[in-house]
Amino acid sequence: MMEWLSDVILARYNYWISVVIMLIGVYAMIGKNNLVKKVIGLTIFQTGIFLFFISLGDIIPGTTYIVMDELKAGITYINPLPTALILTAIVVSVSVLAYSLALVIRIYEEFGSIEEDEIDEILDREDR
Repeated sequence: MMEWLSDVILARYNYWISVVIMLIGVYAMIGKNNLVKKVIGLTIFQTGIFLFFISLGDIIPGTTYIVMDELKAGITYINPLPTALILTAIVVSVSVLAYSLALVIRIYEEFGSIEEDEIDEILDREDR
């Protein structure tokens, strides 16, 4: 029993932490009515995804081949692709964050509120 706990849970704690961070972000996006809180939840969710992908690319006995002058046989090297993809994803997520906050500002200017319930009431009154 303790071996299973050690192998599955404790040895892969970074995966569990990334899943918890993603769930917190999903809860913030679904459970909150404030649009700024939803944007913050989206950012938290993206951070969990970044942590998950970086954890996938890490190899414990591995080393980077960038530091060495030549590749040597018998040494495990870390794949640099997940890190490069995450760097690109961070740039995209900052752009999405900026656009989302600009959209929230525009919604506030139009409706005078950033609460979903109040915006729905305003739209229902306009439809009548």
